[in-house]
Amino acid sequence: MSMAATERRILVVEDEALVAMLVEDALADAGFAVIGPARTVAQALDLLKADPPDAAVLDLNLGGENSLSVAEALTARGIPFLVATGYGVAGLPPHLRHIPVLPKPYDPADLTVVIDRLCTGAT
Repeated sequence: MSMAATERRILVVEDEALVAMLVEDALADAGFAVIGPARTVAQALDLLKADPPDAAVLDLNLGGENSLSVAEALTARGIPFLVATGYGVAGLPPHLRHIPVLPKPYDPADLTVVIDRLCTGAT
């Protein structure tokens, strides 16, 4: 893990409480600071404006609400993110298919590796 992980703030956008807790724990254990979790698109957009993160973990489906507007806002601000979804890359529109996708369920270790790469600019 990058030595700078402790300085990195990660926005978590996830509506399932148990999954959000697991993501928070994995990120905190790896030395990242967690913003959120946001459970709705409105909460995610508010957090994004109030406290811009270094990177984000984005669930595509928030209680039946599509979170692509959050993906667009992250992209517009140049904030790297990964999508955690059961839908795979096919759930993303073509212009976002370059975004890293972690298919649910995923290993928390995989999550922290991808987030670390996003934060350090590694591919």
